[in-house]
Amino acid sequence: MKDLQVWTEEERTILEALNTPAAVQAFLDAIPYNDDKQCRSPRRVLRDRRAHCMEGALFAAAVLRSHGRGCRIVDLRSVRDDDHVIAVYRDFGCWGAVAKSNIAGLRYREPIYRSLRELAVSYFADYFNTVRERSLRAYSRPVDLRRFDRMAWMTTEEDLDALGQYLDTVHHTPLVTEAMIAAFCLVDQRTWDANMVGVNPAGLFMVED
Repeated sequence: MKDLQVWTEEERTILEALNTPAAVQAFLDAIPYNDDKQCRSPRRVLRDRRAHCMEGALFAAAVLRSHGRGCRIVDLRSVRDDDHVIAVYRDFGCWGAVAKSNIAGLRYREPIYRSLRELAVSYFADYFNTVRERSLRAYSRPVDLRRFDRMAWMTTEEDLDALGQYLDTVHHTPLVTEAMIAAFCLVDQRTWDANMVGVNPAGLFMVED
């Protein structure tokens, strides 16, 4: 496949083995959550074996692309919290997602969601900040990363912060109203505990009141 030609033989061997979205997710789950602010390319993630959510989404999109499953990411926008970026794909006419997250509940989604809104809503219950406020607010349209091929985003050694900046300019569709937000309750202890399994504390967005 043409898209595999940018990779070395060793890299291609690894990517070819990650031949399902679940296999890509398993790879991301097996590497540490990256708590620094740079944005590595998929090649650097493969080499360094660490990733935060943006790096994980870019890596997943690159691998999905190599298997003919598209090359799209979606930005989940939050308040008083980090945004979350996921790689999306479609099977059976439905949307699924692969994602790297410091929070246990914000990772993989099976392709059962009939719309992007359904997919985004599935992240709502486990999307909260360090003071237990439910923080998810909106989702972007899918961004096809092939538009950035001129940047060699899959293999560059340069920082890819510009891709995150681009996501800030994309239209986001609100998930909730102000009236809904006013009625939200704080996250309970069991939900908090379940989502903190395996967390890297240094990678948490710390709310300053």
